[in-house]
Amino acid sequence: MRKTDLLVIGGSAGGILSATTARKAYGNNFDITLIRDTEAVIVPCGIPYIYGTLHDTNKNIIPDAILVDANINLIIDQVLQINKEEKTVITKGNEVISYKKLILATGSLPIIPTFIPGYDLENVFAILKDKDYLHTILEKTQSAKNVAVIGGGFIGVEFAEQIQQLGKNVALIEMADACLWQAFDKNFSDDIETLLKKNGIQVMTSTKVKKFIGQKAVEAVELENGRTIPADLVILGLGVKPNGKLAKEAGIEVNSRGAIRVDQYTRTSDSNIFAVGDCAEKNCFFTGKDVPVLLASTAAMEAKIAGCNAFHLRLVRANKGTISAFSTKIFGRTYAAAGITESRARQEEFSIMVGEFSTMDRHPGSLPGAQKVNIKLIFSNCSGIILGAQISGGDTAAEMINILSLAIQKGITATELNTFQVATHPLVSASPIAYPINAAAMNAIADNCQRMNEDLKI
Repeated sequence: MRKTDLLVIGGSAGGILSATTARKAYGNNFDITLIRDTEAVIVPCGIPYIYGTLHDTNKNIIPDAILVDANINLIIDQVLQINKEEKTVITKGNEVISYKKLILATGSLPIIPTFIPGYDLENVFAILKDKDYLHTILEKTQSAKNVAVIGGGFIGVEFAEQIQQLGKNVALIEMADACLWQAFDKNFSDDIETLLKKNGIQVMTSTKVKKFIGQKAVEAVELENGRTIPADLVILGLGVKPNGKLAKEAGIEVNSRGAIRVDQYTRTSDSNIFAVGDCAEKNCFFTGKDVPVLLASTAAMEAKIAGCNAFHLRLVRANKGTISAFSTKIFGRTYAAAGITESRARQEEFSIMVGEFSTMDRHPGSLPGAQKVNIKLIFSNCSGIILGAQISGGDTAAEMINILSLAIQKGITATELNTFQVATHPLVSASPIAYPINAAAMNAIADNCQRMNEDLKI
């Protein structure tokens, strides 16, 4: 029997960061072991870029040096069973490993539409985090002519953009009335769809797939509106679901979606077992409701909490929930969001005020590489606390959303964002007299003041 102080199951972002954080928190006196079932670990967020940018799965690998340098034992095997009473696991290789503490980072599985006839035809691919499988898709993509991407979330939009760059005919099919509707309000999603169409992608929203047509391999996609579009390759970008099967079979509590229930310290119903990343339950930062938001950035936050608190509650930090912070880049333009959208805030019956602003991300805007920035901030009308943010523009949008992510988590107000001090330079940022975050916050305040003035009849 192999013995370890801390066992981490899962080798992607959540697992790696849990193990390395624990090493930093507890030093070298603890034995830490990470077990995963793949020889190589794919960078999850980089998967779409294998196809249009990298053209090689080997260029999208997380190096094992991260673990080796941290003195983490690495085992390539699959855990089949957890015995939480005996504090052991059994692997496919018939090895028994005992642990003092266990962190589950078993990730997620792609949603496969088994209810759609033809889902199992050749060349209909879900997205698995497996190097050889992704290489097969890469080879099939090279010879494909017509590609249908099902699902207009981040996975679908990024795959559509990358495959179009190969000169393929790409159709993006989304059953909701907008792409990326969970992250952005309509004005932003409209802008994204316009950009996709401008670059040759056929975007079909409010559209459902009836079946995939073909004898052995897929040849076309039949839509519920009666239309048929040719497709010799289909990418299923319908999202993912928590992989909590191992935990559930061990008697650890999971929720209705199969996600492992955790407390604010990422502890499961067994205090010696933690869960992080896509396999763990996610709650909305604002409402506490269960939300299907599975992001590497959220996994990283949870992993730091689990790693620090594995043996003692050293990091006293309440995990208040996910704020869904993410960004993407589509045909040279960056789109980023954090917190809740205006439409979601109104659905949840928040009293809100909204500030918007547009400017150039260089000053003057005639400088090479300058792009227009559009920003939208949502605040609580009464307290002024920021609830959400959406930005489009150049690369600076991705870092501005990180500022706003912290602002949301810390409950910063519109007044504070309007007056916070910024470092600007003509070549790398917008002007200090029109810095997007300051200006959008000021516009929210000004609009609210105007409404109050009208009520007072000033």
